[in-house]
Amino acid sequence: MADIAKLAGVSASTVSRALAGSPLVAKSQRDEIVRLATEHGYVVNAMARNLRLQRTDIISVVIPLGHAARQPLTDPFFAELLGHLADEITERGYGVLLQKVLPPMDDWLPRLIGAHRSDGIIVLGQSTEHRALENAASQYHPLVVWGGRERDQAYCTVGTDNVSGARLAVEHLLSLGRRRIIFLGDPSAPEIRLRHEGYQQALERAPGALASRSIAVPSNVTADTAYDAMRAMIGSATDCDAIFASTDVIAINAIRALTAAGRRVPEDVAVVGYDDIPFAAHHSPALTTVRQDLALGARTMVDLLFRRIARETTQSESLPATLVIRESCGAVLTCQ
Repeated sequence: MADIAKLAGVSASTVSRALAGSPLVAKSQRDEIVRLATEHGYVVNAMARNLRLQRTDIISVVIPLGHAARQPLTDPFFAELLGHLADEITERGYGVLLQKVLPPMDDWLPRLIGAHRSDGIIVLGQSTEHRALENAASQYHPLVVWGGRERDQAYCTVGTDNVSGARLAVEHLLSLGRRRIIFLGDPSAPEIRLRHEGYQQALERAPGALASRSIAVPSNVTADTAYDAMRAMIGSATDCDAIFASTDVIAINAIRALTAAGRRVPEDVAVVGYDDIPFAAHHSPALTTVRQDLALGARTMVDLLFRRIARETTQSESLPATLVIRESCGAVLTCQ
């Protein structure tokens, strides 16, 4: 750097600023310094620069799976959201550090923060870790979480309005004359609990005291457990004419179990999912579902995170949910 400074007739600190693209150096002078550095084979040591500036140019994307340790990163929801996040982060000149956290979950977030391996953290899903996120938020600012908005929470979240999305789905099933609607999912995770809340609200607002018929069948988010949960329900005395599944993966595997048991979808049992994963439209029957705009969600999370890295205070963002009507709910048959 001293050699480049001597050739350019400036100080070493001016060379450093120019090579970093600082607007404090006039563009003409900056261009000349870059030209001289290129001619003489000077390469900026990014690691040394970042160490000096106390930054990494890396964003951590973390998936805690305390409630669903067997859920793979190839899950369609994760795959789509991770793709959008990678695009948004790399467009800002940052790299991505991906980490999956499995039980035992003790101190995973303080250890991740303390390692200083990234400039900010995006957490995909609260899982069982609401308290850990609350504790971290009071001390670590550049943290944004995809998930459901809990009452009086301290950490910043981005997510779909799960309550209204679920309510839309169940109200649609009710409008089609379905009255024995079962919720399929695991309410221990905040997002799923909020979807169950929307399911209950729709039943409570319906005529005929349908709230008393509210039935939740626990189901994990993996394909096999969703299939097994549905088969167990079919084998019990519980009867239903509709399923509201808390995710599309659960919905698709519920349809698989119903078909294996000789039940027709949607003629015998209507099914609605949640997420609108890419495969939902191509399934047979095509899946009616609640769409989450994951491209918008990723962009919003990254925007908020970089504002928080700049020490701005940001509020949580709730994105609208949209009901996408396809064949699995029976609406197409009703219209014929």
